[in-house]
Amino acid sequence: MGGLIFGYDLGISGGVTSMAPFLNNFFPDVYRKEALDTSTNQYCKFNDMGLTLFTSSLYLAALISSFGASYITRTWGRKRTMLLGVGGIIFFIGAALNAGAVDLSMLIAGRILLGVGVGFSTQSVVPLYVSEMAPQKHRGAFNIVFQLAITISIFIANLVNYLTPKIAGNQA
Repeated sequence: MGGLIFGYDLGISGGVTSMAPFLNNFFPDVYRKEALDTSTNQYCKFNDMGLTLFTSSLYLAALISSFGASYITRTWGRKRTMLLGVGGIIFFIGAALNAGAVDLSMLIAGRILLGVGVGFSTQSVVPLYVSEMAPQKHRGAFNIVFQLAITISIFIANLVNYLTPKIAGNQA
């Protein structure tokens, strides 16, 4: 599950930030600039601090939370922390906050919680369990499944990014 939430969030955020309704609701200046820009060059296309904060807040929160997660896993134990699903619960709260976001501050708060969940799950708890606590004969398989989960969830997120505008367009 740690790999799934990490990969899905990596894959989904890039697609969401390119969807016109999302940009129009949360980043109207970027939406207007995009409508006026007819070039195909995507490199450093827009200079918007809010969009930069939206994108990077998850990764910064993941970095910081991984340090806190190491203390918690050391205190509670890796297996217990993973079974309690602390990272997944925090991630779920962040996802719910993002789903109900009505302004940029709510969106950023949700992204920070997503980052805490991702950092907690994928940087500390799961890899530590796989490398230290899993039965020795299964460690390699668990590590590969963790990486596979990240890859599969990135693929699923990209499918969602691809299909969402098509489905939304058919309902209009």
